Amino acid sequence: MDKKSNRIKILKMEIASTSYKNKGRLKLVLGLTLTYLIAEIIGGILTKSLALLADAGHMFTDVGGLALALFAINIASKPASPEKTYGYYRAEILASLTNAIVLIGISIYILYEAYQRFLNPPEVQSKAMLIVAAIGLVINIAGMLILRKSSKESLNMKGAYFEVLSDMLTSIGVIVAGVIMLTTEWYYADPLLSAGIGLFILPRTWILLKDSVSILLEGTPKDVNIADLRAGILQLNNVEELHDLHVWSLTSGVNAMSAHIIISANANYNESLQDMNRYITDNFKITHTTLQLEKTGNNESQMHI
Repeated sequence: MDKKSNRIKILKMEIASTSYKNKGRLKLVLGLTLTYLIAEIIGGILTKSLALLADAGHMFTDVGGLALALFAINIASKPASPEKTYGYYRAEILASLTNAIVLIGISIYILYEAYQRFLNPPEVQSKAMLIVAAIGLVINIAGMLILRKSSKESLNMKGAYFEVLSDMLTSIGVIVAGVIMLTTEWYYADPLLSAGIGLFILPRTWILLKDSVSILLEGTPKDVNIADLRAGILQLNNVEELHDLHVWSLTSGVNAMSAHIIISANANYNESLQDMNRYITDNFKITHTTLQLEKTGNNESQMHI
């Protein structure tokens, strides 16, 4: 096995190991979230608190989002086939995209419901609301700590982390609203703080949505500077021209590249290819490369710009 194959194998093993760890973390957070969701729905109905029901709404999307993220990891681990030559890597990106869309929808609904309640705020059982929200805050903080490291490794896990983060913020809002209503009986605090949380979540979810769409549109990965990549390849021995350079992500952390490269007339194809692959893999962590090499004077090179 050549050095390039070894490096790519190591990268793939790292990705597989990360997916395995993420799966375990997701299962743990999903169990905690599902348990609390049941209690929170009951508490929200009994206390008539919009903030608590908003938190329950986010918890519900958390359960669905975490389950979807877990399902996506299982699907993404399936091997490639003749019909799916790259495998199922994109399943994780579809999961993060779905989570982002659902979160945006829930946030907009909370803003609408907060507006309705602001016009006619109902009396809320603040003490019971505080107890339920405090339990939720502890569970959400635990979930965030479990998922925080994973959120930097995958858009799918980042989406799951944002789900739990949004609920943690909602729980804090519920507690603040509960204290205000308990001490002042100012029931406008409930819809007001719910609206603030919805507005806080929207821009962060929008970023997740944009990142997911960028990968689906095969945009250049954020961790690859294509100008540096181009300049680096051109400075390699025997490289004279570079055309049709494309870099994209199959999923978070799995980048692919293709290029048409003109090499010197006296260059050795195998040596040149090995040098390029070594440079690309070592410096840009690109696991899939498709390089078309041609020597100076080949007429086909005139077809590219």
